[in-house]
Amino acid sequence: MPTPSAPTTAVPVLDGAAWRARAAAHRERVAVWTVPHRERRRRGEPHPVWDFLFTYYSHRPAQLERWNPGPGVALADAAELADRPGHVTRPDGTVLFDPAAAPARLRTTAAFVHRLLTATRSRAPRLGCFGLHEWAMVYRTDDARHRDTVPLRLGRAGTDAVVESARISCTHYDAYRFFTDAAAPRNELVPTRERQVEMEQPGCLHATMDLYKWAYKLAPAVPSEVVADCFALAADVRELDMRASPYDLSAHGFDPVPIETPAGRAEYARAQAGFAERAAPLREELIDLAGRLAGADDRPGNDDGAAGEVPDGPATA
Repeated sequence: MPTPSAPTTAVPVLDGAAWRARAAAHRERVAVWTVPHRERRRRGEPHPVWDFLFTYYSHRPAQLERWNPGPGVALADAAELADRPGHVTRPDGTVLFDPAAAPARLRTTAAFVHRLLTATRSRAPRLGCFGLHEWAMVYRTDDARHRDTVPLRLGRAGTDAVVESARISCTHYDAYRFFTDAAAPRNELVPTRERQVEMEQPGCLHATMDLYKWAYKLAPAVPSEVVADCFALAADVRELDMRASPYDLSAHGFDPVPIETPAGRAEYARAQAGFAERAAPLREELIDLAGRLAGADDRPGNDDGAAGEVPDGPATA
């Protein structure tokens, strides 16, 4: 059992009815995504857009549904939460998430997340990529992702022609690493894992989606409502990402954003700017939470401990 924290500090206390209501509201909110995913999985029915949120990202539906209060609030009648990492039972019997009691691995991850997101925040959004990373992943190859479930909207030759006529400037390593061998030299940049902090920028759709990853990797130090906010944003971004992709998703109810046309590129850039704006306050909140968590362990070198952070899943698209 966690060691009770020493004096009971003045933080808000939620009684059992209040925090259980919050937990139920959280489960109901995310069920919009988790329930259909489970139903599709039972039927053996893949989905080219939504599966990504549960396969590339390693947070399982049951974990997404699980509620955590995050720091700064104590829970009464919460003995069942007392054994969760970083939670302590205070002298008055309430349960509180205490950053100082969090596992060292979590504080190390927090230091990296704080460094990455702070660096990302410092840069202006770049809005000229037009989602061409998805096209570069299928350039000059017959081994296209989703080839068994969705066709290429412009066909093989038309898809290759778009890549060959475009300026490709992907800044996100976890997209770039899935470029085909023929496409990789066409990128103006060479993202690497080691340069992730140096290159990440807030206009990137995948950097925005990854706010969800950083939120759940810091759990239970992040309130579940924030995790759900990040997931909802990731879902909206994922939809644009695939509507602007080379795939024909009309059978799944998605109209294309035809980035091979001026109108399509303008639509994409407007949506990209909107997502960057929506992401900014969530990034700020995660920077604050990660900084508070990392600050519980300020040993030299901790900011580099998760620099080798690997992606959660086997594929980007």
